[in-house]
Amino acid sequence: MKSQNYNRIIKTLKTKGFKKIELDPVLESKFILQRSGENFRKYLFSFYNSDAQELTLIPDLSISSILRYAQSKKNSKEKVFYTGSAFRKSYNKNKVVIRQLGLEIFSSQNEKKDDKEIIDTSITILKKAGIKSAKVKIGNFKLFELLIQKLSIPERWKKRLIKFYWNSNYFSELLKRLEGNLDIDSFVVAGDHKTYLKMKKENPNKLIAGRSYKEILDRYEKKINDPRVTKTGKQSCKIIKEFLKIKCSLKNAPKILNKFYKKYNLNISVGKEFFPITNFKQKNFKFEFSTDNGGREIEYYSSFIFSIDIKIKNKQKTFISGGRFNDLTSKNLGLRKIPAVGCAINLGVYE
Repeated sequence: MKSQNYNRIIKTLKTKGFKKIELDPVLESKFILQRSGENFRKYLFSFYNSDAQELTLIPDLSISSILRYAQSKKNSKEKVFYTGSAFRKSYNKNKVVIRQLGLEIFSSQNEKKDDKEIIDTSITILKKAGIKSAKVKIGNFKLFELLIQKLSIPERWKKRLIKFYWNSNYFSELLKRLEGNLDIDSFVVAGDHKTYLKMKKENPNKLIAGRSYKEILDRYEKKINDPRVTKTGKQSCKIIKEFLKIKCSLKNAPKILNKFYKKYNLNISVGKEFFPITNFKQKNFKFEFSTDNGGREIEYYSSFIFSIDIKIKNKQKTFISGGRFNDLTSKNLGLRKIPAVGCAINLGVYE
């Protein structure tokens, strides 16, 4: 990005009340692995310090930013921005150093207002950078959660689909299993039930692989009392797949979504409260809605999510992306809950 455009972006953020913060270049690996799992370790540049703590170069600037706020023990609303590099090992042609500029609002209480501020600021940044046309894609993870909760499938499967929504490959595998029950082996089921009857006679506090017999028995009983049914599983998968194909203009999104929910008698009503944008008259800006949330690449968003694509040398590239991540600190990092919304600007988009 040209330096003059970069300076315009910084000036815009300061004018809108965002203050610049500095981020540590490293953080404890546990904060990343708690969120993404051990499989993510292969992408980290990690090492141990003299106190035997495992540290890693920052692979995600948002994680470092919200950790800084959480550890400060602040509760008041704060608007910040930062610049820096994220580091991830790459096994293809992608760069291992990603230059980013991020902006975030912490302890965000008026969600709709703050979501709108992030979108409005992003559009202002585009214009200040001399970008005259763009595609703004909006999604909302809550719509997917509402859909899943209305389906006739076991509760444990509802939780599983919501949890692994962001893992596209595994999510597809879950749908296949739910649709046909092909992973259920009658001989294995019979053997499990035989083991269950034996364990019922044992001391419920006895441990096996770190879990008590009572925990194992309770989980098994939930399965047999709320089993998967091929007919309802197949219908639920049909509904989910159709839902994830919905794509339309943002203006028409409530109408099209409500028509879909009515078609399957799901008793869900969607209004404008799900969308932070009310002004669709931005010249040369196309506003789209997608239930697939822009490719489902970032796993910590809890509701509103967006991306802005621009055309460079006849190719569409994502220039800005972000959303709301209220549950990141509590569910993924083991810290107090901090309502937050923000986005990242890809400074290397022209490279």
